[in-house]
Amino acid sequence: MKNLLSEIRSCTVCKAFLPYAPKPIIQASAASKIIIIGQAPGLKVQNSGVPWDDISGNNLREWMGVDKQIFYNEKIFALVPMGFCYPGRGKSGDLPPRPECAPLWHPKVLKAMPKVKLTLLIGHYAQNYYLKIM
Repeated sequence: MKNLLSEIRSCTVCKAFLPYAPKPIIQASAASKIIIIGQAPGLKVQNSGVPWDDISGNNLREWMGVDKQIFYNEKIFALVPMGFCYPGRGKSGDLPPRPECAPLWHPKVLKAMPKVKLTLLIGHYAQNYYLKIM
């Protein structure tokens, strides 16, 4: 898993389409029990490098009833976005996650986490991708 995370964090596949230098954000461990698959990091998360380090993360942790110490324990939670880098701003909010990330990295990440017992799909991009809704 360590090598895979290093590869992901070094990824520049969609560099030409990003407003800032690529900075893939992910938290995962081979021991992770719960995987949260979300959208893409916002600008605050892109700057901090910490997944879900924003208001949406505060809301998610509150809804789940977990504190930051538990949430950021990679042996409990894997935090995997559909797009690993901040995609930029559009007319009505952040742009959608880059389409290259999930097909390139998700199968490898999921295979490297054999202990996952629960997957939470947060947002319509994750739900559509995994549930094939649209």
